Amino acid sequence: MTELAATFKQQAVAEAYQHRPPYPDEVFDRLVHLITDPPRRVLDIGAGDGAIARPLAPRVEHVDAIDFSQPMVDTGRQRPGGDHPNLGWQVNPIEAADLDGPYALVTAGASIHWMPWEETFARIVPQLTPNAQLVVIEHGPVDMPWWDGVLTAIQKHSRKQNHDPKYNVFDAIAERGLLDVNGTARTEPVVYRQRVADYVEQFHSTSSLARDLMSPDEADDFDAIVEEAVRPYAQDGVLELKVQAELSWGRPKIPS
Repeated sequence: MTELAATFKQQAVAEAYQHRPPYPDEVFDRLVHLITDPPRRVLDIGAGDGAIARPLAPRVEHVDAIDFSQPMVDTGRQRPGGDHPNLGWQVNPIEAADLDGPYALVTAGASIHWMPWEETFARIVPQLTPNAQLVVIEHGPVDMPWWDGVLTAIQKHSRKQNHDPKYNVFDAIAERGLLDVNGTARTEPVVYRQRVADYVEQFHSTSSLARDLMSPDEADDFDAIVEEAVRPYAQDGVLELKVQAELSWGRPKIPS
């Protein structure tokens, strides 16, 4: 896990992040609704290029976006909304971050599974308002008729061969006794149109399929398999994706 996590410090991975589908607008409506305490400050942990932090910043008083990868933060600063006055960036692992609470909400988008949970919660809980929630957000395309072909490429080339599709990180944290679960919600699917080349490239933003982990020939083979799988479903080189998000939230606790 440590070796795979380090791939997020690669410049090519940070650049490939721009090809991941954005979070549906409904995600941000729900996040704002979950804030019930002043001040309306948000802590985004494992922020990456700010896919959550950048759209959320104009809707709250402040967002602190924390990530351990300098290339990710540098990329995020340059992306739309990355220089918003309500947004502060910091390069640090969350368990060592310089936090400036209190925070009324903590967000984690497909990132908290990389973190040492006990150390992370011990760091953030003292910085929370009385009713602050931790929200874990997963999102991506659903109902993809081409997925079996894509999965063939992933299984052939992924550096992570023990992936369990039934694993739920939020449930695992709750089972560890680190939070009280308060709710879950799924957003309505939204249509996102993406060029086939960009759809292929977004896989290289993941820890197990980064280009720097592959030889050029291997990367070309992966790309060719995925492109062959999706091309029949594209119109004029563009795929129509249905993107959905799942939010799970609860009150974090300090480890006993």
